[in-house]
Amino acid sequence: MCGVTDLSDSRPSRTAARVAQVASGAALLALLLTPLAALGRTFDGAPVLLHLFGGLLNLGSTTDVRLPPAGPTQLLGLTSFALLLATFVGALRRQRWFWMTGLLAALVSVAAVLLLNRALGDEVARVAADTTIRRPVKIRLRSFYEGGGMNLGLFFSVLGGLIAAGAGLSAQRVWWERLNRLRGLLVPAAAIALAIAVGAVVVLLVQEPINQTGAALGTWGAWLARTDLVYFVYSTLFAPITSLNPFLDSLKLATPLIFTGLSVAFAFRTGLFNIGAPGQLTMGAIAAMLVGVYAPESLGWLLLPLSIIAAGAGGALWGAIPGLLKARFGSSEVINTIMLNYIAAGIFVFLIGSNEFPFLGKTYNLPIKAEGYEAQSAELHEAARLPTMLDLLNVGKEGAMALSLGWLFALITYFVARPFLRRTRQGGLLAFIAALLVGALTWRIGVPINIAGSQLNASFLLALACVALFGTLMWRTATGYALRAVGLSPKAAEYGGISVARGTILAMTIAGMFAGLAGTHYVQGGALDDYRLKQNIPVNVGFDGIAVALMGQSTPAGVVASSLLFGTIDTGGVDADLKLDGVNKDIVTVLKALIVLFIAAGGFLSRRVTDPPPPQLAGPGGSDPNATSSLPNVAQASRGQAGSGQGTDGIDTDPQAREGQTSAPQQGSL
Repeated sequence: MCGVTDLSDSRPSRTAARVAQVASGAALLALLLTPLAALGRTFDGAPVLLHLFGGLLNLGSTTDVRLPPAGPTQLLGLTSFALLLATFVGALRRQRWFWMTGLLAALVSVAAVLLLNRALGDEVARVAADTTIRRPVKIRLRSFYEGGGMNLGLFFSVLGGLIAAGAGLSAQRVWWERLNRLRGLLVPAAAIALAIAVGAVVVLLVQEPINQTGAALGTWGAWLARTDLVYFVYSTLFAPITSLNPFLDSLKLATPLIFTGLSVAFAFRTGLFNIGAPGQLTMGAIAAMLVGVYAPESLGWLLLPLSIIAAGAGGALWGAIPGLLKARFGSSEVINTIMLNYIAAGIFVFLIGSNEFPFLGKTYNLPIKAEGYEAQSAELHEAARLPTMLDLLNVGKEGAMALSLGWLFALITYFVARPFLRRTRQGGLLAFIAALLVGALTWRIGVPINIAGSQLNASFLLALACVALFGTLMWRTATGYALRAVGLSPKAAEYGGISVARGTILAMTIAGMFAGLAGTHYVQGGALDDYRLKQNIPVNVGFDGIAVALMGQSTPAGVVASSLLFGTIDTGGVDADLKLDGVNKDIVTVLKALIVLFIAAGGFLSRRVTDPPPPQLAGPGGSDPNATSSLPNVAQASRGQAGSGQGTDGIDTDPQAREGQTSAPQQGSL
């Protein structure tokens, strides 16, 4: 997101060149100082490391394992090193071509990764086909080869090359406009990068390097082992995105985070701080349980939508209370929502903690708690339970598992049709209808999958529906416009005829509804292994929703992305806990806390980077003394309109031109 130079100089700006220098320089240092790749890794994490200019470093206890060929990977790594060096020199001299060498370096590094993975796959196939190898040895060897792959050297060369290429392309107007649309990602990206860097320091301090040989490694060997340890921890944390079963587990953990993240983000957008998502989730779960257990079973299929509505209504009621108190009495919604969390927890314990309770000297029976010592409700009726996603998407016959591709074709249809219908009235609705038709026609087309099972349930679809509702209501309706106006400036909104009190109550009610619907994931979706209200329901995901909303910049898409990130590292943290002694899943909590900390600090990025002034206000070059505006024709357009005293966007660029008009304001002006 860097400005271009003036019209007579088409070279990348100094800012873009500095970005490319840092990216390519960091990649060069990574290739020099960290392992290029791992040719294999034991289950305990002991690797066989390959360095760009050195030999192999085997940290495992066995040395008789056949290794894949390392020569081609090393050759491609050297090629990438040379291209990154050329990129660094080109960026130093602000040459127009350095984006090409940066892109080539990234592509060559990707080719090295693919080549290495293919060699490792060939070794896995060889082991599987060898009938002389015993089964326990086969399992050990397969785990060893599947644990290999790229390391920090290749990872940074891919990343550094892509960043340098983007910085170089920013000199072209069309690419600058495309990259500038991603400016909103700067703060979350910087926060994640800083959190990972600090987390890496924590890992280095608490975890000894993995060395099963028992021999002294020396300074250089110990350094390679420690840098490999950092990559191993983070590759384990993010491993769930590489296979289906762990990925579904990540989606399962992300589902309630989407609900609570939307709850907090909706309140943020309206100028409110909703810390009551835990209590709203609790009340939504209680309401869903009461309908799902005690509503007449004769209602049949109506039980499911009624229990979902009850969950949303329970959360909405618990959100409306602090909204009403703030609108009527001006009391802080922060304090009220915190106090309501405790009240909801008390109601929860009262309902399922015991079968009887004393009141005014008498003992009364409470039939909600199920029989037994465990604090839980009775099971929901079958008709009130949400199906799993695998049951919904399975189109296999005779017990076979085949994943339907209809949803994928529907998505493709929508995103292809939407641009063509952009100028058509109700174009979005027409594209949606077309996607539904294509999805219905192709629903029986499936791909066979091998999966053990998953508890990801249809509440994930409810969460996506809430995402669509958030975006539509907030940015496509007059109500959403009024709510955002209240959030930006309550006094200005009230001056414009918008009821601030009504907006406050409505905002907190909708935010509570989102959090209450998270209860469907646990009660109706069976995420806790039972279709019932249980004492161990993790209401703390309500507080995690604050981090999700902050990281997602209070946007629906951002909430989904940050929820998937947190769900992924939560799932990967379990594997890290199993494989390493000094690092446990608490590293995930540390990363979350650091991300929130750095986002609150704006990623330590300058305001000129995250939210620069318009070119007309910034003057020639903005923050870059040699740059003009982001659009080369702005200066010319401004000169062409100098007589009217306004720039291209209607902003006063010549106040003196209007000086003579100030004494006679026109009718209707403020």
